[in-house]
Parts: sequence; structure tokens; C-alpha cells
Amino acid sequence: MGMQELIERFRNQRVLITGGLGFIGSNLARRLVDGGASVLLVDSLIPEYGGNLFNIAGLEDRVQVNISDVRDQHSLKYLVKGVNYIFNLAGQTSHLDSMEDPETDLAINCTAQLSILNTCRKYNPDVKLVFASTRQIYGRPEYLPVNEAHPLNPVDVNGIHKMAAEFYHRLYDQVYGIRSCVLRLTNTVGPRMRIRDARQTFVGVWIRQLLENRPIEVWGGAQLRDFTYVDDVVEALLTVAPCEIGHGQVYNLGGDGTISLSDLAAKLVQINGSGSYSIRTFPPERKAIDIGDYYSDFTRIRETFGWQPRTNLDEALKRTIEFYRQHQQRYV
Repeated sequence: MGMQELIERFRNQRVLITGGLGFIGSNLARRLVDGGASVLLVDSLIPEYGGNLFNIAGLEDRVQVNISDVRDQHSLKYLVKGVNYIFNLAGQTSHLDSMEDPETDLAINCTAQLSILNTCRKYNPDVKLVFASTRQIYGRPEYLPVNEAHPLNPVDVNGIHKMAAEFYHRLYDQVYGIRSCVLRLTNTVGPRMRIRDARQTFVGVWIRQLLENRPIEVWGGAQLRDFTYVDDVVEALLTVAPCEIGHGQVYNLGGDGTISLSDLAAKLVQINGSGSYSIRTFPPERKAIDIGDYYSDFTRIRETFGWQPRTNLDEALKRTIEFYRQHQQRYV
């Protein structure tokens, strides 16, 4: 099914996106309004997280924006009433921050998620949710590629809390019939991601270093990774949301092949047409929570829904670099 057919399924539907001013949420919103959906974006705009009002530049008159925190139970009940779909993308993504301030990570990635689900149970039990989980919950892979049967063994606080939030969604589906589907995202790249620091993705920092004519700093370098372009993530979200067959289930997303971090840095330099990179020794605090090689087996979502990544890595990086060449100052 093409993108136009996907978004047409949301025509005249009311959609709530938590974390809607963030990287994935804002790209999703653009697709949904093109399909005629009524879209409400909820975001706290906490500076350390991914929200950025420029992410909806040109879209301001086509979406509703509510600047509030998903931890606020009093506002939640008004936000969830009457919506058909919730794309639950809000979260704290920094692995280091989760280790330094585990209580805040607990509040955002666990308590708030449970509150969203409980509020839906009370005020909108017919809603359909899609929750964005993460490959981080697998921890250090015991085998590759990693499929959904792989043991869950997070190596940091963030991974533990995301795992708990995932189980909350599945539990409320099984016990209360609050229909939800979970997507386990791998490394996502593309326009509108955070580049000012590594709280969202190290690739963002690399692109900033590249555009500021500084060497890309590669920690380690031999680790293998897969990457999903944001448009492909959006397509996955739009694919699973209206379907009844995915309730209470989890699905890995993945990328078009694998690449080492050192080769990724070299590819970025090549695509940019200038720049350099240097291999650095892992800082101890990051080495302790690094997962080594990781890449996903996304067979299950491909066989169930027909989804697979459409954008190759070269094209994904090219589009991303071009976006930040134009808009870098809006993100740093």
C-alpha cells in the first residue's frame, strides 16, 4: 500500500500524538494532515528533550498544539476524550540521563505511560494506541539479527523503563481491551531529529560536527548498527494503527542493511563532500552501557503487514544532511 492510500485511512479521524513536536511526531503529523486527519500535538517542550516548534513550520494552521506534560493527569483526560488514535511517542531518550537521573526517567517513561493508559481506560476505551518502544530493551544481543523472541535484558535505566512501558500497553490491551500495538524502533535518522547533543541519537551530533567543520568523533567504531529513515518509521506507524491484527503484539523495525560506525562516519563525510572523523576510546560511562553490535530482524512486521524499509542509507543520510544545511541554526 502506498503512502497516499495509508494516510487516506485517517481522513476525518481525530489523532493525538504525544511528543508531537519531536522528531518522529512532527514528521508523522505532516503525513496525517495531508490525509485529512484532525491532529492534536501534545508536547512539554522541555529543553533537554526533542520538541522544537520549528518542526511544525508551515504546519501551524493545520494542527492543534497543546504544550503540556504527559505526567499531568488532570490535562490528560481532556486530551484523550474523543480521539480515534493515539501515537504515543513521548519519552525521555537519553541513556546517560537515565543513569544520572533515574527518577525523572521513571516518571516520564513509566508513570506517565501508565497514566495515559489508565486515562484511556476511564475516558476513551475505544481508542487505538501505537507505542514507540526501542531496541534498547534487548540489551547486548545474544544472536544477530535480533528478532522479537530474543531475551529482554536492558543495560540501562532507560531500557528498563521502556520495557515496563511496553508491558503496560500490552497488559491494558489484554485485561481492559485498550487496543495497542508496540513497535520496537532501531536507530532512526532524518530531518527534524535533535542534533544539538546525543540525547536522541549520536548521528545528530555527527551531522552537527560535520556542518561545523569539526571532526566527527567516533567512539569505538567497529560496532555494527542498522538505521531506519524517519519516513519509513512513519509508514510503519500508519500501517499498524488501523489494523485489528496487531493488538497486544510487538514488532521490530529495521533498516536497509548494516554498517559499522566507522564506515558510517566515512559515508557521512563522503556524502557531505568534506569533513573528517577520528576514532576515540569509549568514555567509561558510555562503555558500561554500550550494547556492541545490533541489527534487527523485521521479518514479523514484513510478513504481517507488508512493511519493510524503502529508503536506503545513502539516500537517508543525503536527505538529512540537506535539511540541516538549510536549517541548522534552528536546531543548535
